[in-house]
Amino acid sequence: MTRRVDQLLASLGYCSRSEARLFLKHHDVRAGETRLQNPAGKTAPDGVRVDGEPLDNPGGLFLMLHKPAGLVCSHDPREGPLVHDLLPERWRRRNPRVTSVGRLDKATTGLLLLTDQSEWVHRLTSPARKVPKRYLARLDKPPPPELVPLFASGEKLLLDGETKPCAPAVLALPGGCRAEITLTEGKYHQVRRMFAAVGLTVLELHRAAFGRLELGNLPPGHWRPVSPDEI
Repeated sequence: MTRRVDQLLASLGYCSRSEARLFLKHHDVRAGETRLQNPAGKTAPDGVRVDGEPLDNPGGLFLMLHKPAGLVCSHDPREGPLVHDLLPERWRRRNPRVTSVGRLDKATTGLLLLTDQSEWVHRLTSPARKVPKRYLARLDKPPPPELVPLFASGEKLLLDGETKPCAPAVLALPGGCRAEITLTEGKYHQVRRMFAAVGLTVLELHRAAFGRLELGNLPPGHWRPVSPDEI
């Protein structure tokens, strides 16, 4: 499918549409062997090169990020330091903009998915999909074993302010004050609220997996491309 040159460059973060004419003047943008100089002209993204390099992810960005503590999943700097500031500047200028697939709160670390493809966001956050998310928690005191069947029941744990109980969750207790919990829904601050409902406080929370994706040894603050088929 062909697109206007200025629209294509702006959508991928190279420049704004109003800056496209100047960008084409100062950069070698080609479709095959033909140099593109008219911002209103049309071209297919396939085969377009900018200064000898292929276009930057013209089919969309799909990223896995290891979110450090202290960053917020927002585009509003008034809320605090942003996870998006960890990305290359060009990616932060893409339109549609790169956004997170769901959110991790400021104190929570771990696996965060980012994309500029709204259909991917909807597919992975839709309650009907029941995509599992696995979290590792450190609590203020050892959790009792009876929490395992309680969390698994899907009937008895009602969070404050909610009218429906939580969906079944898989809870594992490795020992001490540690807990591992796998959810298939994404209520606001759900893990913290589930433990609070039974008198426990989450001191540290880390998301280790999203669907089939494992964070593994990806360092905090780093990201890597992923395929939608990996989830």
